[in-house]
Formats: sequence, structure tokens, C-alpha cells
Amino acid sequence: MNAVNNKEVNKNGTGREEQQIEANKTAWGTLSKDHYNHFKIKLADKDFKLNPMVEEALGDVRGKKILHLQCNTGADSILLARKGAIVTGVDLVPENMHYARELAKDFDIENIEFITSDILKLTEVHWGEYDIVMTTDGAIGWLPDLNRWGRVIANFLKEDGFFYLHDSHPFMGIFDEEGLARGELVPKYPYFQISGDYEATIGGYASEEKKAENYFWGHQLSTIVNGLLSGELYITYIKEYDRCVPGMGGSKTDQNGLRYYPELEGKLPLVLSLKAEKK
Repeated sequence: MNAVNNKEVNKNGTGREEQQIEANKTAWGTLSKDHYNHFKIKLADKDFKLNPMVEEALGDVRGKKILHLQCNTGADSILLARKGAIVTGVDLVPENMHYARELAKDFDIENIEFITSDILKLTEVHWGEYDIVMTTDGAIGWLPDLNRWGRVIANFLKEDGFFYLHDSHPFMGIFDEEGLARGELVPKYPYFQISGDYEATIGGYASEEKKAENYFWGHQLSTIVNGLLSGELYITYIKEYDRCVPGMGGSKTDQNGLRYYPELEGKLPLVLSLKAEKK
């Protein structure tokens, strides 16, 4: 991965960070149709369910208004709607939102809508309050500024609602991926890096890898916490796990369809769950 300075500004005055977000939008758009085809098959299987760690943390969502941030092509949003929630999914990528609506039509899901927006600019195009605001599974690393993120979350959260995050554990992001597969902890990536990491390809878990410029921000745990505090949100629940959904790590699959590293089972936190509320 190659770090790129986010503070650069081109001759037209466009910030480097904004260019990186636009590159990510284009990159994810190249995967949208593949993701649609992948999740159409998954959603047709009656046994296909939400990540069990997410289901446990959310509890009963029947009748709850949920704002699902960075929802990709909407598969998890649809699973939430199937559980009786009233769901609004949001994603940066227009192609993702097109195929999310197609998936909802394919499975006759009516208690759902989708909005195309940069999450950090969502307050400019959408209004309302929600019982649950949430984001899951590999999402926040595509956002460069978690302070703005925290304020957006707070804007849409009801006074008695909660925010829920389930994502990669910041600690596990420093290790060499090939070493992890061998059960070895080899530090490779800087934990305290604040600039976007450049990659020339994207994809892998629901699509073949494709050539596309993209940028990923590896946030520290303190960055996540301080981002929520910037929205005056306070953490009420936190839990760490040694396994994750496919595509986020692991070399072996357990009986629940979650991935883990056998040599590191019980030793390395792969993902993090937390809840935050207005208090």
C-alpha cells in the first residue's frame, strides 16, 4: 500500500481527499453488477441471514426505522427489512443504489428505500430521525474523516435510539495478510498513518479483482471513538471477536459461516462491535 498526502490541492482547487473519494466511487461502480449477481443468488437462499454477530447486537428490529450507511448493493439492508425493519440504505455509488433497488424488486421488498450520497454530505440531501443508525463489515475505512461522520450519525439519530458499528478491528489492520494465514503476526502497515492508502485493484469477496484506483483509510481505535464523541455520542457497548464474515480475513470457516485463523483463534481480535447513544 502506498500512502498519499490528503492535503494536496490541484490547480483547480480540488482537494486531494475529494479526488480520492471520486476515485473510490468509480472503483466500486465497477463491482456493482457482480455484487448484484452474487447477492441475488444469496438472497434466494432462505438460510441466508445477517452476520450472526450483528443479529445478536441489534436484537429485535421489527418496526424500527433503520438508516444503513454504506450499504453497498443493499443485501444486508434487505435482510433487515425481511426482519420487519423500515430501512433506508445509503451509498456513495450510483450503480450500487441502482442494483440495490433491483434486488428489492426481485424479492418484493417494499419497506425499504435507497439514497445515493456521500455519507459525509448526507445531511445536505436527506432529513429524518431513526431508531438505529448503523454501518457494518469493512465500511468505515472508505471514509477519510470520522469527526464529520460522527456528526452525521448524531444528526439522524433519535434521542432514544442508538448507533451500531461492526467493522474490522483497528489492531488487526497492521499485520501482513500472508503472515496471518500462516498464524504469524508480522507488522506491515503503520497503525498511526492518517493518509489514504493507494491500491490499483479492487474486489475479491463477491467479485473478481478489477483494475481501479482506490484509497482506504486505516483508522485507529481512538479515531473511531473521537469521531463519535464529535457528534456528542457516547459508547454504551463494545465487544471484540476473533472471527469475521468472508472477505474481511480468516483462513478457515466455522459452523456459522464466519472466518478465523486457526493458529490465532482466541488470540487476535479481527472485528469490533460497538453501540453509541445520545446522552
